[in-house]
Amino acid sequence: MLRAIIFDFDGTVVDTLPICFYSFNKVFNEFDKINLSDAEIVKMFGPSEIGIIHNNLKSDRKDEAVEKYYEHYTNTHNEHLKESKEILHLLNFLKEQNYLLAIVTGKSFRSLEISLNYLNLNHLFDYIVTADDVTKPKPDNEGIMKVLDKFNITEDEAIFVGDSDADILAGKKTNMLTVGVKWLTYSQVKTFTVKPDYYIENTRDFLKLL
Repeated sequence: MLRAIIFDFDGTVVDTLPICFYSFNKVFNEFDKINLSDAEIVKMFGPSEIGIIHNNLKSDRKDEAVEKYYEHYTNTHNEHLKESKEILHLLNFLKEQNYLLAIVTGKSFRSLEISLNYLNLNHLFDYIVTADDVTKPKPDNEGIMKVLDKFNITEDEAIFVGDSDADILAGKKTNMLTVGVKWLTYSQVKTFTVKPDYYIENTRDFLKLL
């Protein structure tokens, strides 16, 4: 029996990818004098924002660049972030149906908290795993296993929902059903190269799946 639904965050729960792209591009332009495409930024995904900057920025002013990233990320929510009423309705409905809801994200807790607070979504999730909580980010399944342990459930009692190949791989490594979604404006990949068990383009079809 399905008891828990585990979500990725960026591009899955909230359309935050434009904010990430904007903030990273501003930082790399300011400190390395380069402009990055969205696709180039996506290739850096895996570690948290801190890891991405420390791993890829050539400037030695890495800590300063990290703070600048969070400044841009915070200040551009009004301009770039649009709330999805469909996703909000879905999450509220799932809570009403007593599903356990969790997030497993490569974001740091600092940036996740900014977005959750801005949209007032904190109360909808029973457990959150960020990049700060794991040693191996997705596509490793460490974060998912933490959720299963926290909820004291097995892999066949949960599904993992995400918008990237890393999400689907992490779910498959846990032997759980995976749902690849393209229901927001921006997603990490145009097409899945790792085939999810289900592919969903809108929340109505997701509810039918349940």
